[in-house]
Amino acid sequence: MSAKAIREYHGKKLASRWIKSYSDGDVYNLEDRALLVTTNSLRPEDPESFSALVSENPWLLETNLVVKPDQLIKRRGKAGLLAINKTWPEVVEWIKDRMNKECQVETVSGILDHFIVEPFVPHAQSDEYYVCIQNFRNNDEILFYHEGGVDVGDVDAKAERLQIGIDEKVTRDAVIAILLKHVPASRQQYLAGFIVALFKLFRGLNFVYLEINPLVMTDDGRITPLDMAAKLDETAHFINSTQWGSIDFPAPFGRAEFPEESYIKSLDQTSGSSLKLTILNQYGRVWTMVAGGGASVVYADTISDLGFGHELANYGEYSGAPSLMETYNYARTIFKLMCRHKNPLGKILIIGGGIANFTDVAATFRGIQKALREYRDEIIKNNISIWVRRAGPNYQEGLKNMRATSEELGLHIHLYGPETHMTAVVPLALGLRDPADYPEFDVATENREMMAATRQNTGATTASEAVPVEDGKLPTETDYGAEGHTHAVSDLTPDSRAIVYGLQTTAVQGMLDFDFMCKRSKPSVACMVFPFSGNHYTKLYWGTEETLIPVYTSIGEAVAKHPDTSIMINFASFRSVYETVTDALNYSSQIKTIAIIAEGVPESQTRQIIQRANALNVGIIGPATVGGIKPGCFRIGNTGGMLDNIIMSKLYRPGSVAYVSKSGGMSNELNNIISRNSNGVYEGVAIGGDRYPGSLFLDHILRYNDNPEVKMMVLLGEVGGIDEYAVCEAIKSGRITKPLVAWVMGTCASIFPYEVQFGHAGAMARGNLETAAAKNAALGGAGAIVPESFDSIGDTIYRVYSDLVSKGVIVPKPEPPVPKIPMDFNWAKRLGLIRKPANFISSISDDRGDELSYAGMPISEAINEEIGVGGVLSLLWFRRRLPEYATKFIEMVLMVSADHGPAVSGAHNTIVAARAGKDLVSSLASGLLTIGPRFGGALDEAAAMFSHAVDTGMDAETFVKTMRKNNKLIMGIGHKIRTLQNPDMRVQLVKEFAKKNFPRTPVLDFALEVEAITTKKKATLILNVDGCIAACFVDLLRDCGAFDKTEADDLLANGCLNGLFVTGRTIGFIGHFIDQKRLKQGLYRHPWDDISYQTDL
Repeated sequence: MSAKAIREYHGKKLASRWIKSYSDGDVYNLEDRALLVTTNSLRPEDPESFSALVSENPWLLETNLVVKPDQLIKRRGKAGLLAINKTWPEVVEWIKDRMNKECQVETVSGILDHFIVEPFVPHAQSDEYYVCIQNFRNNDEILFYHEGGVDVGDVDAKAERLQIGIDEKVTRDAVIAILLKHVPASRQQYLAGFIVALFKLFRGLNFVYLEINPLVMTDDGRITPLDMAAKLDETAHFINSTQWGSIDFPAPFGRAEFPEESYIKSLDQTSGSSLKLTILNQYGRVWTMVAGGGASVVYADTISDLGFGHELANYGEYSGAPSLMETYNYARTIFKLMCRHKNPLGKILIIGGGIANFTDVAATFRGIQKALREYRDEIIKNNISIWVRRAGPNYQEGLKNMRATSEELGLHIHLYGPETHMTAVVPLALGLRDPADYPEFDVATENREMMAATRQNTGATTASEAVPVEDGKLPTETDYGAEGHTHAVSDLTPDSRAIVYGLQTTAVQGMLDFDFMCKRSKPSVACMVFPFSGNHYTKLYWGTEETLIPVYTSIGEAVAKHPDTSIMINFASFRSVYETVTDALNYSSQIKTIAIIAEGVPESQTRQIIQRANALNVGIIGPATVGGIKPGCFRIGNTGGMLDNIIMSKLYRPGSVAYVSKSGGMSNELNNIISRNSNGVYEGVAIGGDRYPGSLFLDHILRYNDNPEVKMMVLLGEVGGIDEYAVCEAIKSGRITKPLVAWVMGTCASIFPYEVQFGHAGAMARGNLETAAAKNAALGGAGAIVPESFDSIGDTIYRVYSDLVSKGVIVPKPEPPVPKIPMDFNWAKRLGLIRKPANFISSISDDRGDELSYAGMPISEAINEEIGVGGVLSLLWFRRRLPEYATKFIEMVLMVSADHGPAVSGAHNTIVAARAGKDLVSSLASGLLTIGPRFGGALDEAAAMFSHAVDTGMDAETFVKTMRKNNKLIMGIGHKIRTLQNPDMRVQLVKEFAKKNFPRTPVLDFALEVEAITTKKKATLILNVDGCIAACFVDLLRDCGAFDKTEADDLLANGCLNGLFVTGRTIGFIGHFIDQKRLKQGLYRHPWDDISYQTDL
């Protein structure tokens, strides 16, 4: 969800505040007086009351004013929502008459609750101009018309246009020559300079749209934007947060944001997954809980196409492998909303999704099951029927567990797997089809080969049925003519090899398994790049044998050492995409294709990447993509999902159908649909859901059209953007000659009276041409085969495929044997297929639950017992008696650090020594000698890092950027599984104690500020227990009153913090020694099958 509209107030404030920074020293007398009035102003005691506003803004009484609602309402003047040339008392009464009142603007009704108040600017009609700046894929564009105002008319037809290339700068001379031809010469230089500065501000602050109408310039040189509409690229927040300041992105007028929407948004902002929720009709009967951005659009489309759009209650998605708690919180929010308003006809919940690429379906279902148990009585009371269609990793276990939950709770939940068409569950849920024709999921017969329904709705849209395109014109943003069009993305071959950026061992193992299944001679992954550790090898599997994949710290070294690589698969975070891709483009003579997986890359950075890649003839797939797959040859990352889906969709050998999709999640669904309705996929690519993907539909369609092995093609687009029209032109010109089945998702958008942003950043229409209906019509009119809906796309593919077979164009080949590949041990264990005896037995500690325990006692309970060692330790170590809160803190640290289970290296060594018959001292020494830089050293380093930053006055954001620039890990930050929503209880206890009892906590506060930044990058980058103890202990020594700063720093430098760790851990090591003696455990020998013997290195 990239482009977000902002309030007029905030747009004007950004312009007035920052225009000077972009004006090259020129001074523009830009009006900056404006006031945002909210419902708080109605309360006399509120700091934002009308009287308080006057005190802070005395200009309100010095000039006449203009007032209007500031809620993204268009044509306010014509709707009677504008008052001009009013005094402040008149403005107050005008606002009071409308505040919190419902108002209808055209077809939309909403509550007025935000108003903007500004000085009235006397001016002549000739002082009004129209200015609009917007971005496109290959350029930015300034529109200017010399007669602005409410009656400006069709600016697309009237306005002068100036297009500026992405790497170009705009000049005053160009603005004057092209835009200001009808402006008086006396104003041209000044107005041109302002437009140049405004354009620089547009780019610098990452606006994507900025329209001012009218822009008033009076003879005294004062410039005032009277009306402004603006959108920012929300994904650029990490770049522009300081400049933007506190800014909100309001919901469209007529759709007030619900608290539940705000709650889900807050979860999304701190999660590595994607959690979205928009409430369309809180009284609606049909609710959805869909996994995947593209899939969520398809389900909304299908509900709308079947005539139930008015009953569609919500739109949203949960995807990207959300945790159990994230899924639980999302599901319980949906149930809470569903049960708020009872409907005599009952309600319907559709839990759907495409075939997941990497999300463990059973794991996410556990969160839904937890919510079902909580809301069981309410679900029955509200007569809610639940319909589930899901597939992907571990889906069999997930559906089986869901059925068990259904029976346990007495809920009749209908369950379907990948053998049922993705959207077939919708008409079933709506009562439009007979469930008897669609057998539900049965774990005993899960691999049945046929679709769970007969074919229906095989019609296709023809040119005569098409919805006409507006004015019969196609977009002309850039030359999309197919003639002479080249495609930079290289064709994949069995010899193609890749560099993977990021330590993505799961994705790389999936690629290697696919390679082995396809009988490649050597792995498709040559190496990985991970800047945060030294060069090393990582161990993976090639079939049943282990192999080593090198890991380098730089792209340059990887390229140099592996000259046979031509592809880079980039798993860098959205913050690092631009830097890493720019680096990779330095090696364009070798790297010819780059796949960018991350979502949330700012459009400005993406467009620069595209510009440079095109110049270097490097193909880009993504951003926001799962990648692509060429059956029998190569897969990018997690494309195609788990091995069972690879086999089910026959992706281990090539077929005759090639596809290109906007959505990565839907690509797996296309694999399934195509394999069930033809001889399978030849190649498939997900170009990515952003507004400006690195490669276009046409790039891949032309590759497929020129490949003799491809006999037919499939295109799956979505609402927003105009790239599909290039395909239309190529069909009409004869450049595309093979059958093309095409469908554009997002047809449901037309039923909403306000603008709805769908799952992907690019899924929003900026005009009639970008709607799904218009693009489907254009594709059908050009000659593509357009089904009636996505629900019938499989039938349409089957019909076209069968026709090609009957004509001899496709000659089906005998099906080869299904290849076999060993299942990963951890995955097999998760599925319950195998069991493994434990190497250790431990009865004194358990670190697996929500809270660490010693001999069954939770750590919080142990702390509450107040053992009293802290006072003794303070005397022996510091020769001083510390305050009671300080000794209690030391005791707390000792208890927290005493043990962390038998698996860590120190305890492991102690147990091995004890089982060898060694005495207590020898066994304890064996454990203690492991304490060093890799085990236990994080406390000292975290204390040094955080305290140095605080002492030098460095802010948290600069600190994080500096560490990132120096390729250093931030010690004390990061946890394997814990997040802010699923916190480590130890961290919570230590932090709360320090906040409650310490005089000051500057170092802890700084560490928490760092955590606030790092968790935006990845949810598990929290302040961990080592970092929390380290920060708190520095604050304790410095501010307890027993030491001055020099003494405290000396104690830290001498290792007292590490001493706390050693002392605490000694308690645990001794316990493990005694435990093994009590259990009479014999000599331990490590099993040979757990050792990789690499004798040829």
